[in-house]
Amino acid sequence: MSNHFSADKLKFPGDDRRLDLTDLYVFTAPEDPGKTTLIIDSNPTSAPPPIPAPTTGPEFYPGAVYRINIDTDGDAHADIAFTFTFSDYENGGQTGTAWYATGPEARRPEPAGMVLADSFPVSFDGTAQPVMVAEPGQIRLFAGLRSDPFFADVEGALHGMKWTGHDDFAGNNVDCIAVEVPTDLLGPGPVIGVWASISRRTDGVLEQMDRGGNPTINPFINPDGEKNLYNSRQPADDVANYLGPWSQMLEKGGYSAQEAKETAMQVLPDVLRYDRTKPVSYPNGRKLIDDVFSYRFGWLTRGKLPPTGLKPHDDLTWQFPYLGPPNP
Repeated sequence: MSNHFSADKLKFPGDDRRLDLTDLYVFTAPEDPGKTTLIIDSNPTSAPPPIPAPTTGPEFYPGAVYRINIDTDGDAHADIAFTFTFSDYENGGQTGTAWYATGPEARRPEPAGMVLADSFPVSFDGTAQPVMVAEPGQIRLFAGLRSDPFFADVEGALHGMKWTGHDDFAGNNVDCIAVEVPTDLLGPGPVIGVWASISRRTDGVLEQMDRGGNPTINPFINPDGEKNLYNSRQPADDVANYLGPWSQMLEKGGYSAQEAKETAMQVLPDVLRYDRTKPVSYPNGRKLIDDVFSYRFGWLTRGKLPPTGLKPHDDLTWQFPYLGPPNP
């Protein structure tokens, strides 16, 4: 899994798959090198055994706060945020509202800042067009059901790292939120740090249910009993909370003590770093075709475990939002 099934015991955060943040992608827009594409996916349509098949539908969780956080100065606090909320799912339809915030407003847990689009349609059949926003720049927005681009051999991972050649995510769908923004709106320097989060209100209080920057971190690294706590925390606290235990884990994978600390710091704090002056390929940003599942197992074992041999999905497109249309 990338960030699929990121709660304790391979469950969904809040026992609701609509609150499960599956993946984050950051890359230069193929159609315009002056823009950056930011994508978060959630609501996976598959569940690992022995979890029963999901019972919720294709919609975003009504009223939950879906957020893309961007750090422009390296302190692991948001300086820019794109925030989305969604209406109730009625008669097969749903609408969304998008905000753009900077400075202190970007660090507020509630939606804040400039409303980019209000009550725009969510796409469930692959036909809805992206929303175009003129101010504060030429921004494209999309929210809807798309084909899950993540590819992984879960069965092999669950059975002694003996790769089967089977892609357990082929043919699955996710809810996709995509933003394409002029790069100069993402801060003055070339390096940004990005992470995503999903929060919902419980008894009137907004509670962060899932979060992530780097792929294949929480489900892979944190033991049961720690995953839910990890989801509730903020990246600015990650080094203090996780450098020790993650370094010890990496030592068991074959790293020396010093190497283990240096390797752990590659993903601490848990923000996806992207230097826009360098080619995009994880761990510098993340493309839809990056084999992060193989990368993470190699990272955990100091290169001892070979790649799975799986290939990216063949339904990706060259047009925004780049994920393939939803599978039947």
